[in-house]
Amino acid sequence: QVQLVESGGGLVQPGGSLRLSCTVSGHMFSIGEMRWYRQAPGKERELVATISSLGRTNYADSVKVRFTISRDDFKKMVYLQMNSLKPEDTAVYYCNADILESRLSSQWGQGTQVTVSS
Repeated sequence: QVQLVESGGGLVQPGGSLRLSCTVSGHMFSIGEMRWYRQAPGKERELVATISSLGRTNYADSVKVRFTISRDDFKKMVYLQMNSLKPEDTAVYYCNADILESRLSSQWGQGTQVTVSS
């Protein structure tokens, strides 16, 4: 069974930085596109950043320049480097990936809380 586990969340002051990590484990043939989403209290889940299997990246306008998504296929990990954090970045951040097992499916992690506050 494939599992995605996020880590690296926490409390940080405005202007600070955090690096989120997501580890994919289990038996699989390949990992396709990987993504970070976030969901703030009372709001819908929103797509923050994506990275294709070829390394092509896309970002939400609200995080462009400040956030960087990367992946390490050998380690089966995806990262989100978050700089210049703002209070409005406060949310639960979720890792999501397209996993090829016997079939292609979209898998989710359990989420990690990021709180930006002074």
